[in-house]
Amino acid sequence: MSDMAERLALHEFTENAYLNYSMYVIMDRALPFIGDGLKPVQRRIVYAMSELGLNASAKFKKSARTVGDVLGKYHPHGDSACYEAMVLMAQPFSYRYPLVDGQGNWGAPDDPKSFAAMRYTESRLSKYSELLLSELGQGTADWVPNFDGTLQEPKMLPARLPNILLNGTTGIAVGMATDIPPHNLREVAQAAIALIDQPKTTLDQLLDIVQGPDYPTEAEIITSRAEIRKNLRERDVVQCVCARCGRKKMARWLSAHCRIRFQVRAYWSKLLRKCATKSCRWLDDLRDESDHENPTRLVIVRVPTAWIWIR
Repeated sequence: MSDMAERLALHEFTENAYLNYSMYVIMDRALPFIGDGLKPVQRRIVYAMSELGLNASAKFKKSARTVGDVLGKYHPHGDSACYEAMVLMAQPFSYRYPLVDGQGNWGAPDDPKSFAAMRYTESRLSKYSELLLSELGQGTADWVPNFDGTLQEPKMLPARLPNILLNGTTGIAVGMATDIPPHNLREVAQAAIALIDQPKTTLDQLLDIVQGPDYPTEAEIITSRAEIRKNLRERDVVQCVCARCGRKKMARWLSAHCRIRFQVRAYWSKLLRKCATKSCRWLDDLRDESDHENPTRLVIVRVPTAWIWIR
Protein backbone atom coordinates (compact mmCIF):
# COMPACT_ATOMS: atom_id res chain seq x y z
CA MET A 1 0.00 0.00 0.00
CA SER A 2 2.86 2.36 0.79
CA ASP A 3 4.27 1.84 -2.74
CA MET A 4 1.03 3.20 -4.22
CA ALA A 5 1.05 6.36 -2.11
CA GLU A 6 2.05 9.58 -3.83
CA ARG A 7 4.66 11.63 -2.04
CA LEU A 8 4.19 15.38 -2.31
CA ALA A 9 5.68 18.28 -0.42
CA LEU A 10 3.22 19.88 1.98
CA HIS A 11 3.57 23.35 0.47
CA GLU A 12 2.85 21.98 -3.03
CA PHE A 13 -0.22 20.09 -1.84
CA THR A 14 -1.69 23.03 0.06
CA GLU A 15 -0.97 25.42 -2.82
CA ASN A 16 -2.76 23.21 -5.37
CA ALA A 17 -5.64 22.41 -3.02
CA TYR A 18 -6.24 26.05 -2.17
CA LEU A 19 -6.01 27.10 -5.82
CA ASN A 20 -8.57 24.47 -6.86
CA TYR A 21 -10.89 25.48 -4.04
CA SER A 22 -10.53 29.17 -4.88
CA MET A 23 -11.31 28.65 -8.55
CA TYR A 24 -14.35 26.53 -7.68
CA VAL A 25 -15.74 29.18 -5.34
CA ILE A 26 -15.09 31.96 -7.86
CA MET A 27 -16.35 30.19 -10.98
CA ASP A 28 -19.11 27.93 -9.71
CA ARG A 29 -20.50 29.12 -6.41
CA ALA A 30 -20.22 32.62 -4.99
CA LEU A 31 -20.15 34.99 -7.96
CA PRO A 32 -22.78 35.47 -10.70
CA PHE A 33 -22.24 34.97 -14.41
CA ILE A 34 -22.43 38.29 -16.22
CA GLY A 35 -24.52 36.81 -19.06
CA ASP A 36 -27.64 36.12 -16.98
CA GLY A 37 -26.69 37.70 -13.65
CA LEU A 38 -27.27 34.45 -11.74
CA LYS A 39 -25.15 32.33 -9.45
CA PRO A 40 -25.14 28.59 -10.23
CA VAL A 41 -27.65 27.72 -7.50
CA GLN A 42 -30.01 30.48 -8.64
CA ARG A 43 -29.79 29.37 -12.27
CA ARG A 44 -30.47 25.77 -11.30
CA ILE A 45 -33.48 26.74 -9.20
CA VAL A 46 -35.02 28.74 -12.04
CA TYR A 47 -34.30 26.01 -14.59
CA ALA A 48 -35.61 23.22 -12.32
CA MET A 49 -38.84 25.15 -11.72
CA SER A 50 -39.31 25.63 -15.46
CA GLU A 51 -38.78 21.89 -15.99
CA LEU A 52 -41.45 21.21 -13.35
CA GLY A 53 -43.87 23.41 -15.30
CA LEU A 54 -44.03 26.00 -12.53
CA ASN A 55 -44.45 29.02 -14.80
CA ALA A 56 -46.25 32.19 -13.78
CA SER A 57 -49.67 30.82 -14.78
CA ALA A 58 -49.25 27.40 -13.12
CA LYS A 59 -50.58 26.34 -9.75
CA PHE A 60 -48.33 26.82 -6.75
CA LYS A 61 -46.34 23.78 -5.65
CA LYS A 62 -44.58 23.01 -2.38
CA SER A 63 -41.14 24.56 -2.23
CA ALA A 64 -39.73 21.28 -0.90
CA ARG A 65 -40.51 19.68 -4.27
CA THR A 66 -38.46 22.28 -6.11
CA VAL A 67 -35.55 22.05 -3.66
CA GLY A 68 -35.57 18.26 -3.96
CA ASP A 69 -35.35 18.43 -7.75
CA VAL A 70 -32.55 21.00 -7.62
CA LEU A 71 -30.46 18.94 -5.18
CA GLY A 72 -31.12 15.59 -6.81
CA LYS A 73 -30.52 16.65 -10.40
CA TYR A 74 -28.25 19.69 -10.53
CA HIS A 75 -26.90 21.01 -7.22
CA PRO A 76 -25.73 18.37 -4.68
CA HIS A 77 -25.27 20.69 -1.73
CA GLY A 78 -27.18 21.54 1.45
CA ASP A 79 -30.95 21.86 1.27
CA SER A 80 -31.10 24.82 3.66
CA ALA A 81 -28.66 26.88 1.57
CA CYS A 82 -30.58 26.05 -1.60
CA TYR A 83 -33.90 27.00 -0.03
CA GLU A 84 -32.48 30.24 1.35
CA ALA A 85 -31.31 31.20 -2.15
CA MET A 86 -34.82 30.48 -3.39
CA VAL A 87 -36.36 32.59 -0.63
CA LEU A 88 -34.13 35.52 -1.52
CA MET A 89 -35.37 35.42 -5.11
CA ALA A 90 -38.97 35.54 -3.85
CA GLN A 91 -38.65 38.46 -1.41
CA PRO A 92 -39.90 41.70 -3.02
CA PHE A 93 -37.90 43.73 -0.50
CA SER A 94 -34.65 41.93 -1.42
CA TYR A 95 -35.05 41.64 -5.19
CA ARG A 96 -36.11 44.55 -7.38
CA TYR A 97 -37.72 42.08 -9.77
CA PRO A 98 -38.33 38.76 -7.96
CA LEU A 99 -37.75 35.61 -9.99
CA VAL A 100 -39.96 33.46 -7.76
CA ASP A 101 -43.60 34.05 -6.85
CA GLY A 102 -44.07 32.77 -3.31
CA GLN A 103 -47.15 31.87 -1.29
CA GLY A 104 -46.89 31.68 2.49
CA ASN A 105 -44.44 33.19 4.95
CA TRP A 106 -41.37 34.30 3.00
CA GLY A 107 -39.90 36.64 5.62
CA ALA A 108 -40.41 40.29 6.50
CA PRO A 109 -38.45 43.46 5.67
CA ASP A 110 -37.22 43.88 9.24
CA ASP A 111 -36.33 40.18 9.58
CA PRO A 112 -35.69 38.59 6.16
CA LYS A 113 -34.69 35.25 7.69
CA SER A 114 -38.03 34.73 9.46
CA PHE A 115 -39.41 32.69 6.55
CA ALA A 116 -41.25 29.42 7.09
CA ALA A 117 -39.76 26.01 6.33
CA MET A 118 -39.94 24.74 2.76
CA ARG A 119 -42.53 22.12 3.69
CA TYR A 120 -44.98 24.95 4.44
CA THR A 121 -44.37 27.45 1.63
CA GLU A 122 -45.42 27.14 -2.01
CA SER A 123 -43.87 28.73 -5.06
CA ARG A 124 -43.80 29.16 -8.81
CA LEU A 125 -41.86 31.32 -11.24
CA SER A 126 -42.73 34.99 -11.63
CA LYS A 127 -43.59 36.73 -14.90
CA TYR A 128 -40.19 38.40 -14.84
CA SER A 129 -38.44 35.02 -15.09
CA GLU A 130 -39.71 34.73 -18.67
CA LEU A 131 -36.97 37.23 -19.58
CA LEU A 132 -34.49 34.47 -18.77
CA LEU A 133 -36.35 31.42 -20.08
CA SER A 134 -38.41 32.40 -23.13
CA GLU A 135 -35.58 31.74 -25.63
CA LEU A 136 -34.00 28.76 -23.88
CA GLY A 137 -35.16 26.19 -26.45
CA GLN A 138 -34.03 28.19 -29.48
CA GLY A 139 -30.37 27.19 -29.51
CA THR A 140 -29.32 30.28 -27.59
CA ALA A 141 -27.59 28.57 -24.66
CA ASP A 142 -24.71 26.12 -24.25
CA TRP A 143 -25.52 22.93 -22.38
CA VAL A 144 -23.24 21.01 -20.02
CA PRO A 145 -23.61 17.68 -18.15
CA ASN A 146 -24.88 17.81 -14.58
CA PHE A 147 -22.75 16.62 -11.66
CA ASP A 148 -23.25 12.88 -12.37
CA GLY A 149 -23.45 13.10 -16.17
CA THR A 150 -27.01 11.81 -16.44
CA LEU A 151 -28.70 15.10 -17.40
CA GLN A 152 -27.95 18.29 -19.28
CA GLU A 153 -28.29 21.77 -17.79
CA PRO A 154 -27.82 25.22 -19.35
CA LYS A 155 -24.46 26.86 -18.80
CA MET A 156 -26.30 30.18 -18.74
CA LEU A 157 -29.85 31.36 -19.35
CA PRO A 158 -30.48 33.51 -22.46
CA ALA A 159 -31.47 36.71 -20.69
CA ARG A 160 -33.23 39.17 -22.99
CA LEU A 161 -32.12 42.05 -20.76
CA PRO A 162 -29.04 42.46 -18.50
CA ASN A 163 -30.46 40.88 -15.36
CA ILE A 164 -27.19 41.51 -13.52
CA LEU A 165 -28.02 45.24 -13.62
CA LEU A 166 -31.77 44.90 -13.10
CA ASN A 167 -31.65 42.83 -9.92
CA GLY A 168 -28.08 43.48 -8.89
CA THR A 169 -26.14 40.95 -6.88
CA THR A 170 -23.79 40.46 -3.96
CA GLY A 171 -21.19 37.77 -3.52
CA ILE A 172 -17.95 37.11 -1.66
CA ALA A 173 -15.52 34.62 -3.17
CA VAL A 174 -11.81 34.03 -2.52
CA GLY A 175 -9.79 37.17 -3.17
CA MET A 176 -12.63 38.96 -4.93
CA ALA A 177 -16.20 40.07 -4.32
CA THR A 178 -19.06 41.85 -6.04
CA ASP A 179 -21.85 44.17 -4.92
CA ILE A 180 -23.98 45.52 -7.78
CA PRO A 181 -27.12 47.54 -6.95
CA PRO A 182 -30.40 46.97 -8.82
CA HIS A 183 -31.61 49.33 -11.54
CA ASN A 184 -34.87 50.28 -13.23
CA LEU A 185 -36.01 47.99 -16.04
CA ARG A 186 -37.21 50.72 -18.41
CA GLU A 187 -34.05 52.76 -17.99
CA VAL A 188 -31.74 49.78 -18.53
CA ALA A 189 -33.71 48.65 -21.59
CA GLN A 190 -33.52 52.14 -23.11
CA ALA A 191 -29.78 52.30 -22.38
CA ALA A 192 -29.23 48.88 -23.99
CA ILE A 193 -31.10 49.97 -27.13
CA ALA A 194 -29.09 53.19 -27.28
CA LEU A 195 -25.83 51.26 -26.93
CA ILE A 196 -26.82 48.84 -29.70
CA ASP A 197 -27.80 51.67 -32.04
CA GLN A 198 -24.75 53.78 -31.15
CA PRO A 199 -21.87 51.57 -29.91
CA LYS A 200 -19.75 54.66 -29.21
CA THR A 201 -22.24 56.04 -26.69
CA THR A 202 -20.34 57.64 -23.80
CA LEU A 203 -20.81 56.97 -20.09
CA ASP A 204 -22.34 60.41 -19.56
CA GLN A 205 -24.89 59.74 -22.30
CA LEU A 206 -25.82 56.41 -20.70
CA LEU A 207 -26.15 58.06 -17.29
CA ASP A 208 -28.61 60.52 -18.80
CA ILE A 209 -30.83 57.47 -19.38
CA VAL A 210 -30.01 55.40 -16.29
CA GLN A 211 -30.49 57.87 -13.44
CA GLY A 212 -28.95 55.61 -10.81
CA PRO A 213 -29.73 52.52 -8.70
CA ASP A 214 -33.39 51.60 -8.13
CA TYR A 215 -33.78 49.74 -4.84
CA PRO A 216 -36.77 47.50 -4.02
CA THR A 217 -38.14 49.81 -1.32
CA GLU A 218 -39.79 53.21 -1.16
CA ALA A 219 -36.55 54.80 -0.02
CA GLU A 220 -35.16 57.57 -2.18
CA ILE A 221 -31.48 58.01 -3.07
CA ILE A 222 -30.32 61.21 -1.42
CA THR A 223 -26.79 60.95 -2.81
CA SER A 224 -26.52 63.62 -5.49
CA ARG A 225 -26.53 62.63 -9.14
CA ALA A 226 -23.25 64.49 -9.64
CA GLU A 227 -21.58 62.41 -6.93
CA ILE A 228 -22.89 59.18 -8.47
CA ARG A 229 -21.43 60.17 -11.84
CA LYS A 230 -18.13 61.13 -10.24
CA ASN A 231 -17.84 57.77 -8.49
CA LEU A 232 -18.58 55.88 -11.70
CA ARG A 233 -15.96 57.82 -13.64
CA GLU A 234 -13.19 57.63 -11.05
CA ARG A 235 -13.71 54.39 -9.14
CA ASP A 236 -16.44 52.36 -10.88
CA VAL A 237 -18.10 52.29 -7.46
CA VAL A 238 -21.41 53.85 -6.45
CA GLN A 239 -22.15 54.35 -2.77
CA CYS A 240 -25.71 55.56 -2.22
CA VAL A 241 -27.49 56.68 0.92
CA CYS A 242 -31.20 55.92 0.81
CA ALA A 243 -33.89 57.46 2.99
CA ARG A 244 -37.22 59.23 2.95
CA CYS A 245 -37.83 61.55 5.86
CA GLY A 246 -40.49 63.91 7.14
CA ARG A 247 -40.43 65.82 10.41
CA LYS A 248 -43.10 66.78 12.89
CA LYS A 249 -42.98 68.22 16.40
CA MET A 250 -44.09 66.12 19.34
CA ALA A 251 -44.62 66.91 23.00
CA ARG A 252 -41.06 66.30 24.16
CA TRP A 253 -39.05 65.78 21.02
CA LEU A 254 -38.86 66.16 17.27
CA SER A 255 -39.72 63.07 15.21
CA ALA A 256 -38.54 62.23 11.72
CA HIS A 257 -40.43 59.50 9.86
CA CYS A 258 -37.94 57.85 7.51
CA ARG A 259 -38.09 55.14 4.90
CA ILE A 260 -34.70 53.50 4.63
CA ARG A 261 -33.12 50.65 2.72
CA PHE A 262 -33.87 47.03 3.43
CA GLN A 263 -31.78 44.97 5.89
CA VAL A 264 -32.21 47.51 8.67
CA ARG A 265 -31.52 45.08 11.51
CA ALA A 266 -27.75 45.27 11.01
CA TYR A 267 -27.79 49.02 11.66
CA TRP A 268 -30.20 48.58 14.57
CA SER A 269 -27.91 46.03 16.24
CA LYS A 270 -24.97 48.44 16.01
CA LEU A 271 -27.04 51.18 17.63
CA LEU A 272 -28.12 48.84 20.41
CA ARG A 273 -24.50 48.01 21.19
CA LYS A 274 -23.57 51.70 21.22
CA CYS A 275 -26.50 52.47 23.50
CA ALA A 276 -25.48 49.71 25.91
CA THR A 277 -21.86 50.87 26.06
CA LYS A 278 -22.80 54.58 26.15
CA SER A 279 -20.36 55.19 23.30
CA CYS A 280 -22.82 57.61 21.67
CA ARG A 281 -23.42 60.49 24.07
CA TRP A 282 -26.34 61.85 22.04
CA LEU A 283 -28.13 58.47 22.18
CA ASP A 284 -30.55 58.31 25.11
CA ASP A 285 -32.93 55.45 24.28
CA LEU A 286 -33.97 53.03 21.53
CA ARG A 287 -37.46 51.64 20.96
CA ASP A 288 -38.76 49.13 18.45
CA GLU A 289 -42.38 50.09 17.70
CA SER A 290 -42.79 47.86 14.64
CA ASP A 291 -46.28 46.50 14.02
CA HIS A 292 -48.44 45.21 11.16
CA GLU A 293 -48.99 48.64 9.62
CA ASN A 294 -45.34 49.71 10.05
CA PRO A 295 -43.12 46.62 9.60
CA THR A 296 -40.04 48.64 10.56
CA ARG A 297 -40.67 51.47 13.02
CA LEU A 298 -37.50 52.18 14.95
CA VAL A 299 -37.41 55.12 17.37
CA ILE A 300 -34.06 56.68 18.27
CA VAL A 301 -34.44 59.06 21.20
CA ARG A 302 -32.15 61.92 22.02
CA VAL A 303 -33.71 64.29 24.49
CA PRO A 304 -35.15 66.65 23.39
CA THR A 305 -35.00 65.02 19.91
CA ALA A 306 -36.05 61.66 18.47
CA TRP A 307 -35.80 60.08 15.05
CA ILE A 308 -38.40 57.51 14.00
CA TRP A 309 -37.42 55.21 11.13
CA ILE A 310 -40.36 53.67 9.33
CA ARG A 311 -40.19 51.32 6.41
